[in-house]
Order: sequence, then structure tokens, then C-alpha cells
Amino acid sequence: MKTEINVGRDFSPVPAGRRKEDGPFSGESFRERFLTDAIRNNVKVTVDLSGTEGYGSSFLEEAFGGLVRELGLPAHKIRSLLKLETKDPRFRSYVDEAYSYLDRANEQDDATERT
Repeated sequence: MKTEINVGRDFSPVPAGRRKEDGPFSGESFRERFLTDAIRNNVKVTVDLSGTEGYGSSFLEEAFGGLVRELGLPAHKIRSLLKLETKDPRFRSYVDEAYSYLDRANEQDDATERT
């Protein structure tokens, strides 16, 4: 099973904020609506970051780094199920940034377990 999501089309052309309290198009809302159950159920998800006005770091960190914290899975497991892409070359940096938050959340989770 596979799921394809275009953030601008399927969620909002103006995603913003970390938490639901920040507004209806937050990273937390996106993660809960599109990613959590799919990843938990081993569904491959492709997320196209095109079609928006851009992304704040808080949105990206919560949507993608939040998967590690919420699901308790290592980043490599999530990466095996989650493909981030863009059809707009100007958005390539957002793809890289989102993956970096996923990896950092994993590193922070590992550091917490060692202490």
C-alpha cells in the first residue's frame, strides 16, 4: 500500500506553525492527519512539498521530527517508509531541512536514552 500527498493541494497552500494551537494548518495537524497512522501501519508515504508559499522551520520540525518522538521509531525506519520530494527546485532546501529534523529528533531521542 502506498499513499501520495501534495501538501499544497491536500492540506494547505499556507502551512504554518508547530502546534494545533498555532492554527489549523500546523505541523502537528499535518503529521496527525497524514503521516502518523500510515507510518505506524508500515504504509509507504510520498510527500510532495510543492504547491505552498513555503515552510517555516517549526512546521517542518513538528511534522517530520515529531514522527520520531510520537512513534518512538528510529529515523531509518521512518525514512524507509517516507519519501519527501518536490517538483519545484526552489523547494529542494525544504526537503533537505525536513529530513534533517527527522535525523536530529532521532539523535536527540538516542541521547535521552543514554542519560
